[in-house]
Amino acid sequence: MKVTVHRKAHFNAAHRLYNADWTDARNAHVFGKCANPNYHGHNYELIVAVRGEIHPETGFVMDMKVLKHLIETEIEAVFDHKNLNEEVPVFKTLNPTAENIAVVIWNILRPHIEEVLELSVTLYETPRNFVSYSGA
Repeated sequence: MKVTVHRKAHFNAAHRLYNADWTDARNAHVFGKCANPNYHGHNYELIVAVRGEIHPETGFVMDMKVLKHLIETEIEAVFDHKNLNEEVPVFKTLNPTAENIAVVIWNILRPHIEEVLELSVTLYETPRNFVSYSGA
C-alpha cells in the first residue's frame, strides 16, 4: 500500500523574468510586468510530496521531521529573502520561472530522499498560479 506524505513550506523571494538575448521590448512583450529590471517578489508556497510504502517498523513513509529539516536547510535557507537572479547561482543562467524553480528544488531534494520513494514538488507563485514537477 502506497501513501503520500506532504510537507508545506514557505519562502519569500524576488526575481525578474527575462531572456538576456532579447531586447527590452521583446522581454516586456513576453514577460510583461515580470520583466521589470528592478525585480518583483512573491510569497512562494512549497509543497513537497513523498510517496511510498509504509515502513512496517516505523509506520512512516518518511519521517516528517527529516523532511522538514531537509526543506529548511536545502531550500528555505537558499531561497528565502533572496533575489533569485542575483543570489542563487543556478539562476544566473536559468530564467527563474515557477517551472524552473520547481525543477531546481526537485533536483536539490532528490539525492537526499531514498530512491524507492517518489518525489513531487508543487510550487505556488500566487494562490492561483502553481506548478508541479515529479522528475519526468
